[in-house]
Amino acid sequence: MKRTFYPWAVVALLWVVAALNYIDRQVIFALFPLLRSELHLSSMQLGFLGSAFLWVYGICSPFGGYLADRFNRRIVILLSIGVWSTVTLLVGLSRTYPQLLAAQALLGISEACYLPAALALIADYHGPATRSRAVGLHQSGLYAGVVLGGWGGGWIGENYGWHQVFYVLGAFGVLYSAVLFFWLKESPVHDETGRNAAKKLPFLSSLAELSSRKAFWLVVCANCCAAIAFWCVYGWMATFLFERFHVSLSTAGFSSTFYIQAGSFLGIFAGGWLADKWSVSTRSARYWTQAIGFLMASPALFIVGTTRSWAILLACLVIFGLGRGFFDCNLMPVLCQIVPDRLRATAYGVLNATSCIAGGIMAAGAGFLKDRMSLGSALQLSAVFVLLGAFCLASLKVTGQQEAA
Repeated sequence: MKRTFYPWAVVALLWVVAALNYIDRQVIFALFPLLRSELHLSSMQLGFLGSAFLWVYGICSPFGGYLADRFNRRIVILLSIGVWSTVTLLVGLSRTYPQLLAAQALLGISEACYLPAALALIADYHGPATRSRAVGLHQSGLYAGVVLGGWGGGWIGENYGWHQVFYVLGAFGVLYSAVLFFWLKESPVHDETGRNAAKKLPFLSSLAELSSRKAFWLVVCANCCAAIAFWCVYGWMATFLFERFHVSLSTAGFSSTFYIQAGSFLGIFAGGWLADKWSVSTRSARYWTQAIGFLMASPALFIVGTTRSWAILLACLVIFGLGRGFFDCNLMPVLCQIVPDRLRATAYGVLNATSCIAGGIMAAGAGFLKDRMSLGSALQLSAVFVLLGAFCLASLKVTGQQEAA
């Protein structure tokens, strides 16, 4: 392949992995009604299935990021997809709630290495002129995974049973890891310089250096606010639609994911293009692009929690997704502005850790609110956190400029 083409080929190869990554973690939410019926689970127990994955995934993410900074990122990616696909098969073999909970936790461990390594590899191959668009294109694979996990998982579960869903996904992942083995290449930049620099910095020293940067912690806070909303939506929106609008399980799974991801697809390409072009003249352009996305997403999500109109709900889901796209496509590019190259994957791992802990709390908390108030109230509370995230990003503009000076 030509040198100028391969950076985009890397994005294409990892797009499939990104989609599978989110299918495997998202699909269980679409199967909540089936799991409730077969295993006789409460809403709180269902919520903890999502939380078990998120918390373990989050705790392991900084270590996964550090491995990607210190060692060959290609190998880290290959091991991650191979192991998590095998664990996905184990999820399908589960027959009791403790088994299912344990399998979800193992899935969190095995998936923790992928995103930090993949996004750092993409950032290695793409400079500032194309970085937001490249990250956004990869991010669209995550969005596709959410749709396929919600709609496809719901359909297979209704027709063939929830166990079959995980058998199919696990087998596909194992096969695709063989494709990556032959086609995915390590970045020459990281292989020759970045990895050697990372080897000199121990794990705790890496965390200490990140902790000394105020701009980094503002990004952490904004990302946590986003995670609270996103995991409330991803974990409970299908159930919310199923119960409030009395639609079928497959319709609820499709509607709870497709319209958000359709907006997100538009958002990552529009937000990526805007940030790449705007950043030529304005250093803080990527921060502001993210803040604009949050200011779109917050009121839309609040309306979702209150409306009884199907048409208004779908429109607001699209707008919410649009705002998320603006945020997501600029997350790694913002990190590239505020942390050293040798700490990119570690920094993203910390973002994953903190956001997954926050999202896991909300995934379980939404189940608690559902039993005592309503899922609509949980969605409204999540909208407030998105607004707080916008304020964090607005503060990042000032702090980032001060540190750059």
